[in-house]
Amino acid sequence: MLRALQDHLHQAWESLGPTLKIVEPVRFSADQWSLIERLHESFNDREAHTHLPLPIARFRNAASNAIFEYARRFNEVQTEYVNDRWLAEKSDPMAAYMRLYNDDVDRMMGVLVPSARYRKGHYAYGKFMVPQPHGLHTDHSAEDPKAGGEPICIARIETLGTHYVAGDYRAQEATTQSMLRALRYWITVPEGTPEDVFIELLKRGTLKTIPVNHVVLMVAGNGAANAQITQHIAAMPPASGMHSAFFQRQYRLA
Repeated sequence: MLRALQDHLHQAWESLGPTLKIVEPVRFSADQWSLIERLHESFNDREAHTHLPLPIARFRNAASNAIFEYARRFNEVQTEYVNDRWLAEKSDPMAAYMRLYNDDVDRMMGVLVPSARYRKGHYAYGKFMVPQPHGLHTDHSAEDPKAGGEPICIARIETLGTHYVAGDYRAQEATTQSMLRALRYWITVPEGTPEDVFIELLKRGTLKTIPVNHVVLMVAGNGAANAQITQHIAAMPPASGMHSAFFQRQYRLA
């Protein structure tokens, strides 16, 4: 019975490709399929959370190129929230790509995490001068203070990737916890300035980088005991800034 359910999941994922507009599903390894199967059965599997983020799709070249070229037209960051006003009024090229992204991600999540229901979304594009937001952070669900872990899918286009804390951050020893605190609040700690700590944790592999031009599954929520929320930080752009685009779509669990 279990094998039949797993086969059905694999087949449903394989059949998605022709139905998607601007992304292509990735091919999961055996280990990644094991992770996906656990999350499919119960998304709030905290041990499984420690292996996220997970790339689930890549943008088609034509889409990523077009999105990036449009973002390069803006020398300030434009941020839009997907609400009723946006649905009724927004019709520019980036809004069109956000609609396609939303549709594609909803289809993928319908296969991977069937209990996922849309909660909120936003996107930003233009010339990024500083990380947005500045410092290590998590995406949370203010609408539901008792929420556990919730699925969230993000994407960075072409440049300015996102770094995340790899593994079980609660198991880090005291010195590393102090360094993470430096990034979270962007303050100096005994181990150094936040800028120096940022570089050191990247070298150590404590911070890893989410690939650009991919849709990545992460965990949002309010820090419930049964969830490990993905801690992440935007890459540091050069002093002259860097153009990029960012899409985010968050779900609640039915």
